[in-house]
Amino acid sequence: MIKITLPDGSVKEYKKGITPAEVAQSISEGLARNVISASYNGKTIETVTPLETDGSLVLYTWDSPEGKKAFWHSSAHILAQALEELYPNIKLTIGPAIANGFYYDVDFNGNTITDKDFPAIEAKMLEIARGKYEFKMRPVSKAEALSYYKGKNEYKTELIEALEDGSITFCDHSTFTDLCRGGHLPNTGFVKAVKILSVAGAYWRGNENNPQLTRVYGISFPKQKDLTEYLTLLEEAKKRDHRKLGKELELFTFSNKVGQGLPLWLPKGAALRERLEAFLRKAQKQAGYEQVVTPHIGHKNLYVTSGHWEKYGKDSFQPIATPNEGEEYLLKPMNCPHHCEIYNSHPWSYKDLPKRFAEFGTVYRYEQSGELHGLTRVRCFTQDDAHIFCTPEQLDAEFKHVIDLVLYVFGSLGFDNFTAQVSLRDPENLSKYIGTDENWAKAENAIINAAKEKNLTYVIETGEAAFYGPKLDFMVKDALGRSWQLGTIQVDYNLPERFDLWYKGADNELHRPVMIHRAPFGSMERFVAILLEHTAGNLPLWLVPEQVNILCISEKYEGYAHKVANLLQEADLRPHVDNRNETIGKKIREAETQKFPYMVIVGEEEEKNGTLSVRRHGGEDLGSMKIADFITLIQEEINKNVRPFSIEV
Repeated sequence: MIKITLPDGSVKEYKKGITPAEVAQSISEGLARNVISASYNGKTIETVTPLETDGSLVLYTWDSPEGKKAFWHSSAHILAQALEELYPNIKLTIGPAIANGFYYDVDFNGNTITDKDFPAIEAKMLEIARGKYEFKMRPVSKAEALSYYKGKNEYKTELIEALEDGSITFCDHSTFTDLCRGGHLPNTGFVKAVKILSVAGAYWRGNENNPQLTRVYGISFPKQKDLTEYLTLLEEAKKRDHRKLGKELELFTFSNKVGQGLPLWLPKGAALRERLEAFLRKAQKQAGYEQVVTPHIGHKNLYVTSGHWEKYGKDSFQPIATPNEGEEYLLKPMNCPHHCEIYNSHPWSYKDLPKRFAEFGTVYRYEQSGELHGLTRVRCFTQDDAHIFCTPEQLDAEFKHVIDLVLYVFGSLGFDNFTAQVSLRDPENLSKYIGTDENWAKAENAIINAAKEKNLTYVIETGEAAFYGPKLDFMVKDALGRSWQLGTIQVDYNLPERFDLWYKGADNELHRPVMIHRAPFGSMERFVAILLEHTAGNLPLWLVPEQVNILCISEKYEGYAHKVANLLQEADLRPHVDNRNETIGKKIREAETQKFPYMVIVGEEEEKNGTLSVRRHGGEDLGSMKIADFITLIQEEINKNVRPFSIEV
């Protein structure tokens, strides 16, 4: 017999060799019907895997992220089989589950596929799914694995050559075999609906010097109804795409001559950014932050000291050699090493701490061209970065103050649905990280305790920590239910050691400060992109570049329109005058497309009576009102949505 800790925390004895599916059956018929995959002692397994030792069992259904991951990973196998049957002589490479669905990278050996081929691929996938073939894992030796793919698939061979003998497994279903680590559905029959979404180019292993493959994206569901709902959501997402909205609202653009992944902010977009910065600067000032400015480049040794060169150097923009001195500089990938040196420029006492250095610092990271996406994945972005240097005794209060600031930002911008994620080290890959186990334990406990004390709904994710410390990440759901990581707070005992940072304590001895990294927006680029999609471009009134569009019925009333505009500007509002020689109907339609929160129409009657004919975006007619009343209306709406930030420091 073995003892198994069940998902509800209870411990029961079962016969040795029982499977997760049989355990689910012992709990309830409903659970047994819906369980997709499982994990045992933290390792993902199939529901038919025999359990041989005592351990802790977690059962996953479609409603859990791990369940969806197994569902979509299994669907990638089905896609691969369908492609092999439809296109003989292709070479499969890798096919993981992703946030929404799955993909498979394929060398089509000269064949090309387009959206006209999607229905045939979907039909073949469903044909395979209806066979209810079991996914069966089996270990193979390295020699067997290499022999299986020898002369047939150099991509799989390359993957196998990097694996340890004894760690290699194949997955079989139907007549199909693939190199795989595991985590599958019980059988293909769970897949009831599939959709091939798109194809794209992708370099083998993300290296532009390698062969270009075809990446086939798909998604699958346990019910046709789920797919229908998803496709409806997808259409809405296309309407909200920040790249489309950014063009329509004249916020930003890209130029191949400037370079991929390097956004150009247009005047309205620059104004939007400035307002976001001013909003956060004001709150930061209230919270005791001091503004600093650092260069866009730094000596390579700076990033060697911090550890960024060791961990990210190969994936960064490569060093810039100076013409004569023989030194090497890097485009700044992070702001934190610079802030450490600012701290190091002065001797500090415990009475001086905490020191809170804030900067809207632009950083540069080399993302592969195939991974670039609008403003959400760029090579140049501005972080709303700050680093707090404090005593260990101050850490708890400082961390909770940062949580308050993040919640203030979210509340002011309409992000009400979020979960906090405590991101910890991957215990099976500790070489990714720097620092001692003792410091990591202290940092992790500080984050968990702060999340509890602030009554945050939080989850723990292993393997998501930064290389220098654990994080509290805020996972925000937008209006379409999509999850985004916005805002992060990190506790770091390691960089103060690497940069030899000190302060003099009350005992007159030198002590090491603790460092908090924080960025409520994360990056200005990504934050703006997510905000645009969350609001469908209908930005909060206090933030929108132009709040009021003044529409002249004819050029005769242009003088009155500018008088109104001047009065609005004096009230610190942002008007735009549309005095084009167009019909008022066309002006209204275009103002709706451009998402002006308010439109005011001015003509003979309005000029005579000193009034405005007011419309709200969306077609709501607010009727006629005095200019002063309209100004009050807007100011009250702004004040209602943005409350002053206050904090005890």
